[in-house]
Amino acid sequence: MLRRNIRLRREYLYRKSLEGKERLQYEKKRKIREALEEGKPIPTELRNEEATLRQQIDLEDDYTAIPKSHIDDEYANATERNPKILLTTSRDPSAPLQQFVKELKLVFPNAERMNRGSQVISEIIESCRAHEFTDVILVHEHRGVPDGLIISHLPFGPTAYFGLLNVVTRHDIKDKQDVRPMSEAYPHIILDNFTTKLGERTANILKHLFPVPKPDTKRIVTFANRSDYISFRHHVYQKHGGPKSVELEEIGPRFELRLYQVKLGTVEQSEAQTEWVIRPYMNTSKKRSFIGDEPKENKKTKKH
Repeated sequence: MLRRNIRLRREYLYRKSLEGKERLQYEKKRKIREALEEGKPIPTELRNEEATLRQQIDLEDDYTAIPKSHIDDEYANATERNPKILLTTSRDPSAPLQQFVKELKLVFPNAERMNRGSQVISEIIESCRAHEFTDVILVHEHRGVPDGLIISHLPFGPTAYFGLLNVVTRHDIKDKQDVRPMSEAYPHIILDNFTTKLGERTANILKHLFPVPKPDTKRIVTFANRSDYISFRHHVYQKHGGPKSVELEEIGPRFELRLYQVKLGTVEQSEAQTEWVIRPYMNTSKKRSFIGDEPKENKKTKKH
């Protein structure tokens, strides 16, 4: 099993390294297609390769005509089956962390919670690969307060590292008597203000934790980005007064996420290439956002 994983990882990295060559080959084919469609002569620099390229063009279909990037490859089969998630914690979790992870298990459909015990990360990842899990989520804490969340996509990555802030559990949002049972319906996902390349990457990681919902689902999960702080909110809605009357009810939990690193590999691979990481100088750049557009400040109007 270990040799097989090493071989698969090596093949994956090789495919990723070919992206530049494939992109160059695609541009050559695109120029030939345009010349043929418009009735123009083949570009001079491509005449020696024209016969080979035209033969490849004839063999292509809609799926193979456009080269796929490593990002496409990571989530290429994500829609073919529902995600299967393993939730676990750091060693010796406190009671608040255990309670928070129990609530996270209800948030993510098809999630399973595992007590960490003395297992090391590499053993957990190998076991998840063997049992066809699609993602592993690890939650960390500092002095009883959840402060970190790691999402590792299987089998090859990526792995996103988030800081966890302002965690409020379901029982803290409402009185214990008012806490209603959590619906197990697949939720609709709202992703707000993930407009940059990194934002699209982050949204891709988050949205593939949830399966495709039914149209009439009344459960909503929201990830709203403001100044690179991603707010998580969880609601159900009712239409007591007809289709134009919508009543939202927050069922929790709620928290904020702060992305600080993305790696092109799984969480146990210390040698994995870093795709993006926040640097100390980035924190001093007050007016720059990396995930989405900077919110517009309300302009104060002067009274004359």
